[in-house]
Order: sequence, then C-alpha cells, then structure tokens
Amino acid sequence: MSSAGEPTRASTRRSAAWFGAGGKDGFIHRSWVRAEGFTPEVFDGRPVIGIANSFSELTPCNSHLRELAEAVKRGVWQAGGFPLEFPTMSLGETLIRPTAMLFRNLMAMEVEESLRANPLDGVVLLCGCDKTTPAMLMAAASVDLPAIVVTGGPMLNGRYKGGDLGSGTAVWRLSEEFRAGRLSEEDFSLAESCMSRSHGHCMTMGTASTMACMVEALGMSLPGSAAVPAVDAGRFRIAQASGQRIVAMVADEIRPSRVLTREAFENAVITNAAIGGSTNAIIHLLALAGRSGCHLELADFDTLSAGVPLLVDLQPSGRHLMEDFADAGGLPVVTAELLKGGLLHGDAPTVTGDSVAENVEGAHCWRPEVIGTLEEPLQPAGSATAVLMGNLCPRGAVLKVSAASQRLLSHRGRALVFDSTEDYNRAAEDPDLDVTPDDVLVLRYAGPRGYPGMPEVGNLALPRKLLAAGVTDMVRISDARMSGTAFGTVVLHVAPEAAVGGPLALVRTGDEITLDVATRTLRLEVDDEEIARRRAEWVPPEPAATRGWVALYITHVLQADTGCDLDFLLGSSGHEVPRVSH
Repeated sequence: MSSAGEPTRASTRRSAAWFGAGGKDGFIHRSWVRAEGFTPEVFDGRPVIGIANSFSELTPCNSHLRELAEAVKRGVWQAGGFPLEFPTMSLGETLIRPTAMLFRNLMAMEVEESLRANPLDGVVLLCGCDKTTPAMLMAAASVDLPAIVVTGGPMLNGRYKGGDLGSGTAVWRLSEEFRAGRLSEEDFSLAESCMSRSHGHCMTMGTASTMACMVEALGMSLPGSAAVPAVDAGRFRIAQASGQRIVAMVADEIRPSRVLTREAFENAVITNAAIGGSTNAIIHLLALAGRSGCHLELADFDTLSAGVPLLVDLQPSGRHLMEDFADAGGLPVVTAELLKGGLLHGDAPTVTGDSVAENVEGAHCWRPEVIGTLEEPLQPAGSATAVLMGNLCPRGAVLKVSAASQRLLSHRGRALVFDSTEDYNRAAEDPDLDVTPDDVLVLRYAGPRGYPGMPEVGNLALPRKLLAAGVTDMVRISDARMSGTAFGTVVLHVAPEAAVGGPLALVRTGDEITLDVATRTLRLEVDDEEIARRRAEWVPPEPAATRGWVALYITHVLQADTGCDLDFLLGSSGHEVPRVSH
C-alpha cells in the first residue's frame, strides 16, 4: 500500500471495487476496516471471503458456530484469503413461533442482499438448524458467488436409562406414553435432560441431518461432512478445510451455478430416498431449484425414488442415530453404494473440483448394521416418500412410507375435521370424543398462507382415549408439514391448501376418505356436484396479518408443490457490483 492509500497491485476481483479503489471511495472502504486492526496487506488484491454465520443463542442447534467460524478463518488465512465474518438472521426451529418456516424466505432474502452489497469474492455458509441451511443455499444460488457450506453437525447420541434417545423422535414417542399414563412425570422430565447432550442439531435423520446430507449430495460441501458430530474435532477440521477450499474456488470460479445442475438435484432426491430423509427436504429442494433455474417438480421425487431402497437404519425410520452413521462411514458410503448400482450421476461436479464419484473413492462401511447395501437394504425400493394425487390434493400431497404403518397404507375411513390445532388439541384430550382408530384425522388451514408459514403440526397427537386403548397410529391428513424426526401414517403438504380454496377446505366430518399409497391416490368420496355446492358456500378466512413481513409473505408465498418460496424471488439477480455509497 502506498502512502497515498492506493493498492500496490491491481486486482480484477469483485472486492477490488471497494478495497482497490482510489480517491475518496477507496479511502472510506479501507480506513474503516483498518479500525478492526488489520494491516494493509489485506487490501493487496487477495480474495475476500465472507463467513456468513447463523449463530444465535436463540437457535440452540447453531449456538456453537462462532467457534466453528474461527476454524474457517484459519483455513482462509492459510490459503491466502482475507476472511470477514458477518452475522445473519437465524431460525431456531425449537423456539420460533408460529414456525421457523414462516421466516425461511426472509432469511434467504437477508443473506442474499448481504452477499451482494458487500465486498465479497466468495462465501462460507455456516448453518445447521433446519431452515438455516436451505435459506443460505437459496441466497447463494441467487447471488452466484463461489460458495461452500459448513453445517454445524449433529449432537451426540442422547442417552437414557442405558439406551439411545433420539432428538425429536423420542419427543413424539415419550409424550404419547406420558399422555397415555404409561410414563411418569419424573421419567418424562429425566428424558428431557438426557436427550440433548451436546452442541449440534438433531441427531436423528430429521430435517437438519437430512439437509446436511442434501448439501453433501448436491456437491455443495466437502465429502463426509454431513454426519460428523458437532463436538468432534473432525467438525473443526472440516471447517478449516472448507476455509482453504473456498479460496481455491474463487480462483477457479466454481460457483453454485456450476454445481447446482439438474443432475445434482436428481442425486439429492435419490439420496434422500436412500437415507430415509425428511419430507421437508422436498419443499427446500423445490425452492432451491427455483432459485437455480433447474426444472424440478414434485412428481420427480416419486419417479426418481421408485427404484431406490432404504439403506440407512436411522431414526425415525430405523434404530440408530447420526453418531452411528458417522462411525459407519457417513454419506460417502451411501453415495458409493448408489453409484455401484448406477443410481447416481457420478460425473456431477462438486465444490471440491472433483466429481461425485471421485469424491467417494475408497469409501468403506465400518458398521453394516447401520448402512445396508442394495442387496440387503433396510427396506425395499418404494419405501421413500410417496407423492399422492386425487380430488383431495389436485396438485399433490406427500407421505413418508418408511415411517408409516404398513397396515394403513391402504385405508378408507370417516373424516374427523378440525380447522385449527387449538381446536384439535382440546378435542384430543376429551375422553368422550367420538373417534375410532379407523377414522381419518383432518387438520386444515395450516398451510403456507393459512397458519401462516406451514408449521410442523401435521403429525397430530393421537386422541387420549385411543392412546389409553393401545392405539399407536392413525391416518392423518393436513396442509401442514411435520418434523423430519416424526413418524406415522401422515399425509402432508396437501396442495392447494385450504386457505386458498383447496378441496381440503370442503371436507366435512363424516365424509369418507380413501388413501391408497400403492396407486398414489388420496380421494374424498364425495360426488362432484356436492363438492361444487360446498365450494359455492365456502368463505375464505381473514388473512393472518395486514402489515409487515407476514402480510408480504401471505400475499406472495407459493404453494407446497413448488417449494413455498415467494413468487418474486424465483431465479437470481447475480453479483454485479452495486453503485457507490458516498
């Protein structure tokens, strides 16, 4: 740097428009950064790497990301870059009401604009909790600067009375046992303290673990990174290596648009089937495809998964947890097995600069009881998420077959309809509720616009009187989502939702509903004339808000079958350097 404050060498990097500028603008940009104690060498044209950190104590899954950011910085410095960490909005799945999903698109907007507005040549995305990962990916796709994802990693296995306790999955199971009177309040409280033993996200194959695997399957993170526990030293080595890698990615111009291809999305969909991943991945992958300009439809999840067996024995579809998955070899073992069967695009590019197939050369399964093979899977092909169609869901609905009861996959029953979770929860505690195990529980007005935000309430708690009688599952249908840690014969994401006049709004208690997963149908057994008459009488609900973000969301959110993004956020706006600020 000369005494006049000019850079000693020119740079064509994006950040040079800030730090390589002369005159007043360059003076302003450099001088205030010097206030942080940096020496002038950081302005010599080296790549400026943003570290987008979704740390928050209100997001317990991400509460350790500040430490992880330090490891990323080490890697960036080692590779000759200039790391600058910045905070982002964070979404704590377990604390935010009415649902973190209401704010996924807002976080994506915030991260997108932060990336575009600042002097960044590349970015490391630090995420973990369910919605933080897709939000950051959506933002990165819309800006298309070189980007690599570092997820926070799962918690250590929960331990309770000598056995494993899976986060989320145990909540649903133990709370039902408690309500049924088979578990004492003391033991219920003990389990609460035993489930969460360390930093990290849910250690079941819930949405956070699923999305970490989806990032790896898409090629947007280093191979083997999804399963390593948050507190394992390996997690910090991954972060440091990612910091090193992003500097090389800037030099090689490896951007999301080079990685997020149709082939990458097909790999992710197929991998999701093989791991027994969350139904929420469907919504997030559809939204990400919309940002990436890739054609992906709801029907693709059924078509692409049809020949894929369940290979991973993890809760909620199986027995084990993410720490076991890591011990077994993690996602590279699954990827290698799927490649062996010709089920993946092995030549798809990744952030490593190598292909998917090259990334998993030498992968070995150390625990075959956790990760099966195509010859000996946990469940046969067809056990993934089924996409249903019919007069009750003209644009689709989904059901996770691997987590459902086989006896209920073909079922006809009387509908018991509720317009709110509050109404249902009150009724479910009524010992005189008119309900049988063969009934179909229907919850509506819980979709993107109706609730708003499409919360994880679709796995309705069973009526107390049936729990006491030993009933463990019923068919449940809603326009809501459910936690990736949950289980049961639960039909979700009914589209169009009730709040926009979808057929779910026209169901009445006493109607017959037929679910047939084999034929992928969900049907309301009411004739077309009666449906038309009910539609003419239907009155749409009042909007949940008339100002602020929620009003904007309600006005512009898309339906579940296309990913629930906002209509004006589809596509991308690139990373052109903005106009000067002073």
